[in-house]
Amino acid sequence: MKGFMTWLAVLLCITVATSASTPTCEPKNEDSQSMYVREMLTGCWTSFVKDEVEVHILNLNYDMDGKMFSLNLDHARPMILILTSSRKIYVGINNNRNVEIYVKNSPIKLFGNQKNHTIEDFPTQNEELVKWAEQKFGGVTSFTTVRNLKNITFSEARGTKPGPSKCKLENEDAFLKHFVVIRTDESSLKSCTPKQQSSSGDELHIINIQESSSIRNVSLHVNMTNTRVFLRGPQGTTWTVVNPQFAMLLSNNDIILVTETIRHDFKAQYTLNNDSAVDVQKVALDHFKANVFTSYTEVSQDTENNKSVISLILGQALNASEITPSATATPRQKPLIPMTTNPPHLMPLVMQLFTSPDFRLPLDLNAKVQSDKRIYAEISGSALGDIVLSLKVITCLARSKGSCPVVKELPFIPEACTSKTCSTSTRLSFSFDQIQELTSTTWDLECSVEFCYFEICGSGGRVRRSLEVTQPCLQPPTQPCIDFGLSGVLGIAFGGFLIGVLLIGALWIIKIKTGYPTGLDSTAASIPGCPCSGVKRQPVSTNPCPSENSSANASIGSTKSTPTSSMA
Repeated sequence: MKGFMTWLAVLLCITVATSASTPTCEPKNEDSQSMYVREMLTGCWTSFVKDEVEVHILNLNYDMDGKMFSLNLDHARPMILILTSSRKIYVGINNNRNVEIYVKNSPIKLFGNQKNHTIEDFPTQNEELVKWAEQKFGGVTSFTTVRNLKNITFSEARGTKPGPSKCKLENEDAFLKHFVVIRTDESSLKSCTPKQQSSSGDELHIINIQESSSIRNVSLHVNMTNTRVFLRGPQGTTWTVVNPQFAMLLSNNDIILVTETIRHDFKAQYTLNNDSAVDVQKVALDHFKANVFTSYTEVSQDTENNKSVISLILGQALNASEITPSATATPRQKPLIPMTTNPPHLMPLVMQLFTSPDFRLPLDLNAKVQSDKRIYAEISGSALGDIVLSLKVITCLARSKGSCPVVKELPFIPEACTSKTCSTSTRLSFSFDQIQELTSTTWDLECSVEFCYFEICGSGGRVRRSLEVTQPCLQPPTQPCIDFGLSGVLGIAFGGFLIGVLLIGALWIIKIKTGYPTGLDSTAASIPGCPCSGVKRQPVSTNPCPSENSSANASIGSTKSTPTSSMA
């Protein structure tokens, strides 16, 4: 009994130690070592420039009055800079003769040596302000909204962007504009790192948006490889993941994967309405079957409205030159290229047919397929940027062509294939033996597939292939072959010769006895000099044919010429 109690105490200690070792951490208001947040606010960026002068609008949002920021124009190009703010703010500024600043008398106050400034009563609403600038200066090069700005520096780089010259306001990441360097006073992130770190090399990063936050659209740039990301947000949040290079991704919200050419949507995989840091960390560890995570980041920022978008960068912070054009896409924008007859966000699919299970003999497009033969198919897609999506066949149908089409479900068997050979494809086999009784020969083979990223699967569309199906040929029953020897061949030849002689002899005797070429009428009728040649055959008579002499011919002629005397 004492030994049992000792064993039980040890077991309890192990259990408590294991439970206590679960790595969690409490987030604090400190700079994250792996996550950067940028709020995506209203703005535009165009190619407009007039007489080498650019027109820039800087829209400033502050949480309270009395804030101050510095404006560095030392190396700025010739420009017109329009400053607007809804709060009373102070601007520390240095002088640049190439820059002319427009402000309203209130609430912006300028300090410094800048003399080229104009006070004018212009509109403060975004759309109206753009129209005013276009009418007064001919256009707008950029409109930039920044929250809680600390300082901004205009560089000597050209402030234009290739593309339209018309300013169209939409959500953007102001930090991507290469002609300015922006620093803000933001404290919207809380982060922490557990003391225990993973030694496997596969990082796990957790991002949690608080339920009280008004954020519903998040643009996430993943700037690291060999990592896993757990995303949690309030119901209705959408994560747009740009240029993804991680190993695995899970979220309780909808996810949109975006590259330069393709967009793919994934639905939420689980439900998690609890935003407690410890609970979210434990759920993430459980879903990934992990013992430790690398970082936890909590976002609690309130935006202007629920339609605003924040931009998160996981890894090294990005600048404008490192972002592809699609990186600024929001869920409302789709700078995507449709490459198939399927919906634009789906990758193109190709089906190739083979005649052998080694998939080495492809079928020609015009080849005919016998209904009793097994056909092997390989359906291929393409990679989604750096992400490799596996293919999964759901159903296959055979649809006949003609005035009365018939649709038959086509059973198939998945064929084994290594991940190296079938990294972006899948293999299966089938036959048309169940449609042998149908008269149609031309069919459309259609298979529905899903794209899967680990355990996350989404609709991949359909792939079709036309082919002609023929019925198997019926072979006649084989007859046994008789092998004759030399003696048998000679015997058959002599027998045939003897039968021929006897038949000829019999025919000759018949001719002598009857005087007619029995059995040879058609031949005799064509022989010149035959006494009855050319005369219609009469019934057999005992009178012989008249002799061919002159007296007989004369009598015949006399008879024809004097019929009355002949009758007498």
